[in-house]
Amino acid sequence: MGAFQANGILKPMAAETAATPLWCWQSLTLRLRTPFRVAYGVSATRTVWWLRLAGDEGWGESAIPPYYGIPDAEQMAYWQARAADRRPFPADPTAIGAWIGDDGPAPARAALDLALHDRLARHHGIPLYRLLGLPPPPALPTSLTIGLADPETMAREAAAAAGYPVLKIKLGGEDDEACVAAVRRARPDARLRLDANGAWSPEEAVRRVQALTRFRPELIEQPVAKDDIEGMGFVQAHTPVPVVADESLRTGADLERLAAAGVAGINLKLMKVGGLAPALRLLHRARALGMKVLLGCMIETSLGVTAAFHLAALADWIDLDSPLLLADDPFQGVIYDSAGRMTLPERPGIGVILRQDHARRHS
Repeated sequence: MGAFQANGILKPMAAETAATPLWCWQSLTLRLRTPFRVAYGVSATRTVWWLRLAGDEGWGESAIPPYYGIPDAEQMAYWQARAADRRPFPADPTAIGAWIGDDGPAPARAALDLALHDRLARHHGIPLYRLLGLPPPPALPTSLTIGLADPETMAREAAAAAGYPVLKIKLGGEDDEACVAAVRRARPDARLRLDANGAWSPEEAVRRVQALTRFRPELIEQPVAKDDIEGMGFVQAHTPVPVVADESLRTGADLERLAAAGVAGINLKLMKVGGLAPALRLLHRARALGMKVLLGCMIETSLGVTAAFHLAALADWIDLDSPLLLADDPFQGVIYDSAGRMTLPERPGIGVILRQDHARRHS
């Protein structure tokens, strides 16, 4: 992973002074277009955090579902404590991970990680993927999520998404097979991905996935509880459908255990692993272990999703549809066409700006 260099030398960054506030943060309440139901529960809004470096030099986002059990107060305490660290910000992207460290809540670390990467890339006037030495993200389609509901509702939502070639179906309800059958009837052309959010026991998961293979799913995400790594491997050993770990993956140790269990792939989300620096470490290690990578997101704004999309050239599957699920995304970033294909805006850094109505509120 190489840093961008100008004339062979990284440009110097402006020094911080003891009187300069390093960053500020504020909460944003996101309204969903429709209530979002998964095996853990249902929600119509989500709260995320927008972290802004001094002078708006760089922006980051923290977004984590309530079922991860990370209190907002814990994140704010982390940012407050880190603001007392007056070390200069890293001048090289390869130093950001060590500067932040591994302590503190992962989404809070992710917000700071994103902001520091954004700062460097903006300073050099280049997009984030170039700062990281990565290939340009290709114009790839994201999957579009169909939330858990009754079969008729899920079929109706699938039919309404006729322009989207890839659908991700949330499972873990009373009649998952009927739900997938209804979606398949409504969209015989679609590529289907299934996500149980840890709703099943290993034995039940094997029975259910075997019954669902006739609908030609591309993968099954997190069929069993997050701590049951052996159960994940058991499911993989009894089905040809790739099993992808989501909630089970947060650290490098998790990745090694998943690989040893024979799990086919991981869902890599910046918010649960602590940002771009740890995500790239995990991505490269997963590749070395022969695992596939799904690039995913939480319910988050275009800020976090656009940051993640800079890694898209290294992923096998893309699941970055959160901005499509929001009624009031405050940011403009990654661009979706009518078929869900994603492209980056031509702007430096992460490439995100405030939407005009939100800009007036925060000016």
